[in-house]
Amino acid sequence: MSDDGGRGDGVDGDEEPVPEAVRERIASDPFCENLGIELVDLGPGTATLELTITEEMLNFHGTPHGGAVYSLADAAFAAASNSHGTTAVALETNMSYLDAVEVGDTLRAEARETHMAGRTAEYQIPVTDDGERVATFRGRVYRFVD
Repeated sequence: MSDDGGRGDGVDGDEEPVPEAVRERIASDPFCENLGIELVDLGPGTATLELTITEEMLNFHGTPHGGAVYSLADAAFAAASNSHGTTAVALETNMSYLDAVEVGDTLRAEARETHMAGRTAEYQIPVTDDGERVATFRGRVYRFVD
């Protein structure tokens, strides 16, 4: 599941690692499993996911559907924003498509928490293909904090 020895904690300083129950819940997302989105790394406020584009993801133009790319970024957003163990739901998202992708490309979405204040948080998620950015996703969440 992770290329960092299995933990994927991404811990900086005093931050606690992602609780195992949270990690398991995120890793077993049925929508992601259906699309073939794989969790590569998960840490507090961060997540890396990958998706290999298949023929089934083509649109009527014969090119990969933007919804497949969006779904990858959105899944990384959801994983990162829920990694603290507090339920977080999207308030707003936007996606900028920068370059086309092709069948067989493996895309990587790396979510990073960029701002947290009270009950809201912001995340930026570049989507890359072989290290080249093909899309940028930005999202804000509402956190159900005690």
